[in-house]
Amino acid sequence: MSTRTKVAVIGSGNIGTDLMIKVLRLSGSLEMAAMAGIDPESDGLARARRLKVATTHEGVDGLVALDEFADVRIVFDATSAGAHRRHDEVLRALGRTVVDLTPAAIGPYVVPPVNLDAHLDSSNVNMVTCGGQATIPVVAAVSAVTPVHYGEIVASIASRSAGPGTRANIDEFTETTASAIEQVGGAGRGKAIIVLNPAEPPLIMRDTVHCLVSECDDAAVTASIEAMVERVQTYVPGYRLKQKVQFDRIADDDPLRTLVPADARRGAVKVSVFLEVEGAAHYLPAYAGNLDIMTSAALRTAERLAAHRPMEAAK
Repeated sequence: MSTRTKVAVIGSGNIGTDLMIKVLRLSGSLEMAAMAGIDPESDGLARARRLKVATTHEGVDGLVALDEFADVRIVFDATSAGAHRRHDEVLRALGRTVVDLTPAAIGPYVVPPVNLDAHLDSSNVNMVTCGGQATIPVVAAVSAVTPVHYGEIVASIASRSAGPGTRANIDEFTETTASAIEQVGGAGRGKAIIVLNPAEPPLIMRDTVHCLVSECDDAAVTASIEAMVERVQTYVPGYRLKQKVQFDRIADDDPLRTLVPADARRGAVKVSVFLEVEGAAHYLPAYAGNLDIMTSAALRTAERLAAHRPMEAAK
């Protein structure tokens, strides 16, 4: 009898399919039991069938009706913020744990190397956004050394890696990411910007993080950021710094000073971090690091949830 925790995926698009492949190929503690979608002709459902994974094209209602669902303990939702609200209601009533890859933010924000251990007993955890997963670890690393008065991130992704779900959730992306920069990253104020780059050939995901801080120890901040990058690389190998961390002292006449509280402006510094995220290409192309970091973070989260509750049975 398998001792692995059975999981299901709702959403047969790019993110859901990549997540299924990761569970099947990479996880020693999770077992892929079922995939639910709403398009019977989707590539994701076709792949799942070929891989002997139970499928349904009737969404969450079809999922809970499958015999295989009886033993499922964790469900990944890779659909949309709007759809997730109902999915959460249905799954919560059935006692399942939900890992939410949409920007719905019904459950607490989780970024694995920053705050996962604080939410292992939650019934629903939210994976923020791709930009959040890439940049919030850096904001948290800076705030671990010195207060971050303002944190701004710019996520630049290949237009071809932004499918219908991503495009439908653009507003939620900016709002959810900005909120998580504050709540998880520790910034006093957060802002998020996303850029869909139409360049051909498609460019690998790039992220820029700016943190406004009071006078700081440059070496200590750099060491904290580099240590955090190494932690993210344990589950996203293609996550890396593109250049050294930059420190710019903010001049008295620089408008950025207005984003720093008046009593903290003396010696104010802008810390800039430039990141690149290359995908593992399990299902998605390598340039789609924005999608890969989401599925990788969700996989790491589910594995920790399962390990935290090894004897728990599905209700």
